[in-house]
Amino acid sequence: MGTLGPFPPPPPRGQVTLYEHNNELVTGRDYESPPPHFRGQWINLPVVSPGKELSRGPGRTEPGARAAFIHHREGVWKRCVCAWRDAGLSGVLSEIAESEEEEVFDWVRTASSWALTLCQWALSLHGSLFPHLSLRSEDLIAEFARVTDWSGGPIRAFAWHPHTNKFAIALLDDSVRVYNSNSPTIPHLKHRLQRAVSALAWKPLSASVLAVGCHSCILLWTLDPGALATRPSSGCAQVLSHPGHSPVTSLAWAPSGGRLLSASPADAAVLVWDVATESRLALPRVRGGGGVTQLLWSPDGSKVLAATPAPVFRVWDTTMWTYERWPTLTGRCQTACWSPDGRRLLFAVLGEPLLYSLTFPEPTGEARGQVGGSETATIVADLSETAVWTGAREERLGGEVLSVVWDPSGERLAVLVKGTPAVQDGRPLILLFRTRNTPVFELLPDLDRSPRFPGLSGFIQGEEGAWPQIIAFHPAFRKGALLSVCWSSGRVAHVPLYFVNAQFPRFSPALVRTQEPPAGGGSTPAGPLFSETAPGPAPWALPTQTPAPE
Repeated sequence: MGTLGPFPPPPPRGQVTLYEHNNELVTGRDYESPPPHFRGQWINLPVVSPGKELSRGPGRTEPGARAAFIHHREGVWKRCVCAWRDAGLSGVLSEIAESEEEEVFDWVRTASSWALTLCQWALSLHGSLFPHLSLRSEDLIAEFARVTDWSGGPIRAFAWHPHTNKFAIALLDDSVRVYNSNSPTIPHLKHRLQRAVSALAWKPLSASVLAVGCHSCILLWTLDPGALATRPSSGCAQVLSHPGHSPVTSLAWAPSGGRLLSASPADAAVLVWDVATESRLALPRVRGGGGVTQLLWSPDGSKVLAATPAPVFRVWDTTMWTYERWPTLTGRCQTACWSPDGRRLLFAVLGEPLLYSLTFPEPTGEARGQVGGSETATIVADLSETAVWTGAREERLGGEVLSVVWDPSGERLAVLVKGTPAVQDGRPLILLFRTRNTPVFELLPDLDRSPRFPGLSGFIQGEEGAWPQIIAFHPAFRKGALLSVCWSSGRVAHVPLYFVNAQFPRFSPALVRTQEPPAGGGSTPAGPLFSETAPGPAPWALPTQTPAPE
């Protein structure tokens, strides 16, 4: 098990992390002034710097925003259609119960009022079992979004394109911007339904399709890579919505690009969208959880992680769409990531400083179509607070795990931990590990310090007063790994990590022997979409036993 044993001290205050070379993280005064010997080989990547446009306030996210406009009374049935889209059945009943006498019969309004009361009672009963359902929509998103400060931070979501140097960011005002290293044009995406954005996902094997998870729907933007327009019209957006499936806080494309999964912490169903036909199917609803907070498709396309607000998560097999479940006992699954081969899942539990690992061997024979994960999870890293001497003073580093990402080569692991008042002034901190995934998972030791303890490569530090909000690895960087960090200042910083990449050895000679660093749709797996059976192994934290199907 890895711990915060001997490791390099954090960078001096006022220094920012620029890149990694020879297993050392190099720092400098600022991002615009890299070391002189490195300037000629700096990577051409889109730059997002702090600016006034990034600090605009959020757009209105609640249906009550219409009160800001001149009142126009629409017909009751038209209002019911809008209410169905925004709030489902309860919204329709509320519209009818509050309608004018001449619009509907008295007995219809009375029946709707009684039905609304019954519906609210049922919701309150359900909310007592799942307290998160009693939260307002904005609070619900802030609780489960993959960002440290969704409500007040300038950047709410971030997504790299899977094949090119292009990424999208969602800002505090609910606009989405697309940055491309090969084009000076920065499209600004706005739509009347684009409210409370909390998730972005680029379609694989496609140059131009971006999915945006919003308060009441999913928007699929189709952007012409050669277009010069900075504000694409709303006609470029396809709307996917389903009553009760909101807010949408997680999106996951199949690696083949054929299907899109969406989830909401207020809806227990995971929707499978066929984008071409705008049709949808729901994975079978399962008992427990009260919603789905995170979807994560494995790189090989064979499995999907579905985390819930309750202390339980599920892993689906995508050939037969069966699942297995793992209760966590102490809290919900806070964050997770798949290994590049899809055979290992690292995850962390809310409130704990530990990283756990589950393995999923290649199924053979009768086991095909089943998840087949290990029955118990293994603790692979303990990131509890640790005292570190930095020159003349002592600092305490470590804490609760907020986010974990693994680079596509499987050789670097970035972990975002939550600070306490005694740790980094309460600010989140990024820890960078060197890893090996085969034949077993290891946090590689730093032989220069101690062969007994798996040490850190170091800490990723930003500008003074800024703290990390989102971390993500570039999915197609072949000179090692590239870590992108969205900071609270509004800057998106890219930290290239140069090392010998086992998957792309042609880059290795110059990286280790010199003193200066070198420069649409697809098919899905065969088999039925759904299966009535849902066998699962024993919970990872419980004695070995076979649970009854749910």
